[in-house]
Formats: sequence, C-alpha cells, structure tokens
Amino acid sequence: MHLAPVQPSPHPPSRRTAALVAAPAALASVVLTVLVAVSWHPLMALDGTLARTAHRWATDHRGLTRAARFLTDWVWDPATMRVLCAGAVVWLLWRHRAMRLALWVAATCALGALVQNALKAAVGRARPVWPDPVDSAYNGAFPSGHAMTATVVSGLLLWLLHRYGVRRAVWRTAVAAAVVSVVGVGLTRVWLGVHWPSDVVGGWLLGALLVALAVASHGRWQEPKERRAPHGSGP
Repeated sequence: MHLAPVQPSPHPPSRRTAALVAAPAALASVVLTVLVAVSWHPLMALDGTLARTAHRWATDHRGLTRAARFLTDWVWDPATMRVLCAGAVVWLLWRHRAMRLALWVAATCALGALVQNALKAAVGRARPVWPDPVDSAYNGAFPSGHAMTATVVSGLLLWLLHRYGVRRAVWRTAVAAAVVSVVGVGLTRVWLGVHWPSDVVGGWLLGALLVALAVASHGRWQEPKERRAPHGSGP
C-alpha cells in the first residue's frame, strides 16, 4: 500500500508554534531552576521520596537496572545523541547543500551543551548519594544532561524530517522513537540513582525551550533560495 509523504506546507506554522511553546517553557524552566537553586523544601521532599523509591526498585530488580545502564550509557548517552546530530549535519550538507541550516543545527546542539554545563556549575546541586549505588556520575545534577541533550537532538531531528517531508510510516516511527528516547532516558537517570526527578524535568524543559527558540529564529539562518521559494516536496 502506498503511503503519502508528510509534506511541509508552503507556509509552515513551525515558527509560530515554536514561539507559543517557548513562552511557557521559559517560564517553567526559570521557576524550576529557582526552586532548585533555593532548595525549596516541598520540591526537595518530593524529589527525595521519588528517588528513594526508584533506588529501592533498582536494587531489587538487577536485570532491569543492567538494561537501564546499557540504554543510558550507550543508546541514549549524550555522545550518541551528538553523533546523530552530526549525522544530520552531514546529511544536510551532502544531500541538500544546506550550509546555513547545517550550521544552525550544529550551533543549536553546541549551545545546548554550553547551557547545561553553565547551569550545572551555577546551580551546583549535588547528586543523590546512596549507601549501595547501582551507578555513578559526576559534576552537577541540575539539569540532567542526558535528558536535555536527548530532547534537543530529538526535537531538531523531528523538525528536519517534517521540513523535508518523509513517508507517514517513517514519520510515525521517528515520533515514537523520539518520545521513547526522551522519556526513557529521563527515567533511567532517576532509576539509576544519579539524578533527582526535578533534574530530569529541568532537562526536558530546557531542551524544549532551546528547540523552540531555535525553530522560532530559523528564518535568520535560511538559505537565500529558501527565502525566495516555498518548501519543496521533500527528497
């Protein structure tokens, strides 16, 4: 059966939608960051309860814990996500000769890494400490770098697939993979006891904010020929 491709419209609402997403994401990110920085007691208590429960499950279910470590260390690791981003950059350069768009994608991914590291240093939140840890991690806890990187890369890749048009089956598969990756990596970080739940939520929010701002500002990075003509029908 032939499946029609997902075609971007001549006047895609991406930038308008991104602007609408950016405002609440920015507000939520700022509020959560402040609450974590001042160690707001209700949030700290909730984090502690959820983290202790997850750690107890992790120590009781060693098979799931080993699977979580494999997923977080190899499949959803920030290095793996950045390799995917680099692959998208190469694809844009080789297949579409879209130099500015490739630079835009690379710059967004690099900015995400800078933002997360700067916030980790500024907030200085300690990671959970357990008497019987199942995994280890270093540097600041907030925000989760795994969660933020997965959100940024998944969001950019989905936007690129929509922009250039893909078969509906490919699009649905990509959306499912992105959701599983973003949610899954966050859950594994809490399960393994290396992040508080609010670290993961902060990574998700900041990643969504960065993607929304990048898409909203994309017009400044368009190729000259893209400004003169509507989007094509895809590869």
